[in-house]
Amino acid sequence: MAFSVKGLEPFQSREYSCFFFSRFFAGLAISMVDVAVGWMVYEMTGSAVALGLIGLAAFAPSILFLLIAGHVADRYDRRQVLMVCYSISAVASFGLYLSAVLQIERLPLIYALVFLAGAARAFFSPASSALLPNLVSKEQLANAVALGSTATKTASIIGPAVGGFAYLFGAPFVFLCTTFLSATCVALLYMLKRRPPADNTSQLSWEYMTAGLKSIWSNSTLLGLISLDLFAVLLGGATALLPMFAKDIFDAGPVGLGLLRSAPSVGAIGTAVVLARFPLNSRVGLRMFQAVGLFGLATIGFGLSSHIGVALVCLVILGAADMVSVYVRSTLVQLETPDEMRGRVSAVNSLFIGASNELGQFYSGIVASLTGPVLAVVIGGGGAVAVTLAWMRLFPGLKERDKLV
Repeated sequence: MAFSVKGLEPFQSREYSCFFFSRFFAGLAISMVDVAVGWMVYEMTGSAVALGLIGLAAFAPSILFLLIAGHVADRYDRRQVLMVCYSISAVASFGLYLSAVLQIERLPLIYALVFLAGAARAFFSPASSALLPNLVSKEQLANAVALGSTATKTASIIGPAVGGFAYLFGAPFVFLCTTFLSATCVALLYMLKRRPPADNTSQLSWEYMTAGLKSIWSNSTLLGLISLDLFAVLLGGATALLPMFAKDIFDAGPVGLGLLRSAPSVGAIGTAVVLARFPLNSRVGLRMFQAVGLFGLATIGFGLSSHIGVALVCLVILGAADMVSVYVRSTLVQLETPDEMRGRVSAVNSLFIGASNELGQFYSGIVASLTGPVLAVVIGGGGAVAVTLAWMRLFPGLKERDKLV
């Protein structure tokens, strides 16, 4: 089946279509779990630190399994790796379902199950990123990245809202739904054909496992791209504190929390659709830096908002700006990396993304416990702007990058 709409050419591949929808359902499950666990923990504890520890539990596996996850993505069939990871995610969701049904309100158990889901994510992030270029042509990769981000961001729009509404029926219902979604991902990936490992000749060694780190360190473009995301989003991440804003500042309940969690993805998906239709063709480096700076300013605006409507607008702008950065960064990382090393480089990239998101949640929770949520978000947004200005000077070649390909 041929697509006449510009930007949708990757869907000519049945395999890409299955991959796209597996990412959508996985993102939907992750967003729903995040909302349910965040609200459940905050109701149990009323603690910003407890919220931050959720992010730490989800992020820790990315550090622990960094080297082995990249090795697995390069040395084994990436499709099978993803199927195993989604199966583990289903087990983690079912464990949360049982703990909620049996009313086992034990924070260590909840953190352990979040850790298990984070372990699955530590392996499927590099495998998923490395598999994508194998499903489309090089000319379609930028569109495929934008469309793939659309799947994730669409799920991020629907997931928090659905999770918030579903929570009205109780936490067990949310976790039962996410168990089913993860199982659906396994079924979709089963429809992809098996592929030989990208690298099945190199011997496993410390040098082999650390090759991704060395590749990034020796390539100023990769180093600038990945480290910019790490520090800017780590400082500017406000999502960990959304339960506090929803309950204590806006008095909006779990439905309001779902809307706040969805708002960044509204901006992101709108931007992703535009980018798929009209790809960036010039000054891509400068546009990325401008987008990260806008991300920081929108974060400050959100922190200073006294009305949920203004907060939602700021979060939409934040998501739109982040999507431009994701589009440029993800495409360049894939194009700058040879296929036989994509798993190991993607593992490092996933670690940095995890650090900027999950570890950023921990950082935000700690700062908020000392300063309050409003000042914590404003300080973080200012830090993201400062990092953007610094990186423009540290990586002038990246700033001057004109084309994606």
